[in-house]
Amino acid sequence: MDSGGWSRRRFVGALAGGAAAAALAACDDTPAPTDTPAPEPEAGTSPSREARRPSGPRPLFLGTYTSVEGGGKGIGLATYDAATGRITGTGTITGVGDPSYLAIHPDRRTLYAVDERDDGAVTAVRLADRKVLGSRSTGGAAPCHLSVHPGGRWLLSANYGAGSVAVHPIDASGALGERTGLVRHTSPPPGPGQEGPHAHQFVTSPDGGHVLAVDLGTDTVYTYRLDEKAGTLTEAARARTRPGAGPRHLTFHPGGRYAYLANEVDNTVAVCAYDKASGRLTIGEAQSTGTGPGTSYPAQVLVTANGRYAYLANRGHNSLTRYAVEADGARLRLLGTVPVGGDFPRQIAFSPQGTLLFAANQKSSTVTAFHVDEANGELRRAGEAFPSPVAVCALPL
Repeated sequence: MDSGGWSRRRFVGALAGGAAAAALAACDDTPAPTDTPAPEPEAGTSPSREARRPSGPRPLFLGTYTSVEGGGKGIGLATYDAATGRITGTGTITGVGDPSYLAIHPDRRTLYAVDERDDGAVTAVRLADRKVLGSRSTGGAAPCHLSVHPGGRWLLSANYGAGSVAVHPIDASGALGERTGLVRHTSPPPGPGQEGPHAHQFVTSPDGGHVLAVDLGTDTVYTYRLDEKAGTLTEAARARTRPGAGPRHLTFHPGGRYAYLANEVDNTVAVCAYDKASGRLTIGEAQSTGTGPGTSYPAQVLVTANGRYAYLANRGHNSLTRYAVEADGARLRLLGTVPVGGDFPRQIAFSPQGTLLFAANQKSSTVTAFHVDEANGELRRAGEAFPSPVAVCALPL
């Protein structure tokens, strides 16, 4: 669906979401939330589901487009009840343009957003007082994804329009420095129907040894080594999908040996083997999303923390595909699909405890929540959809 260029990517699915905009705009002056995330269980422990569930409202941040009709005014603020999944709007962080994707620093003190515009940028926001700490150029158009390197010192971003990936330093306050690394994907040639490279994701491998960039335009996943002193990138390997697959999003299995790739253009997923020594990814055969013959575009794939189930968001079919993960991560078995309860699920995310799954539905301007059954992977709707203008990202803490 993105072959028409990055501008189409921004505006497809945008509609007048007046009611959703009002739901958040009316709360702009709400005080900043004071709660902090519960500590994660220590390695080697196996707490019960109830022990892992925090009490009280939890923060939820919402990404949107601010430059489309019916879009938001900035980063949406909400809370969710960890037991019921109920979402409540609390305000908006203004001063950030087109924050379509969000990420949190490992210390939970700073939020980062892309500014998905022609003059692409990334922005840091201090959560204690919601102060915008400034923006830095990504060196390319339409950044659509970002992530924080596990050490907390580097921000990684993907420029969809330019087909490039960038690195920015993060200082002790959480603010961003000037860009230290920028690589444009000049080869291989664009895939069928694509006019150029379209970097769609930039993430760190589970072992921390490599960073991987998924490029929809070149049908390629690039592996880089990040120099953690200089913030520069060196290519280590690349893996090509079948022509025209249009890879969009990669998620690793907790075991670290396998990953799952969502292919937007040909409506498939693939299991990938990962070699941590070389960083090389080996992409397996394309598999069904279970959405049938109609038009549908996979958006994002998630894997449960216990490594037993995976979920895929399907735009068009408007569903979540459920897979059983078998053979220690080497195989996906299709279990079926569940209606997402909204239109065009652009992004999905687990709560930190993995008991809830949130879906940001762009065309319906809503966020839906599901209870996740860790025993059998079943999803159950958690109440009514929450109105959020042109919802393209939901980040629960």
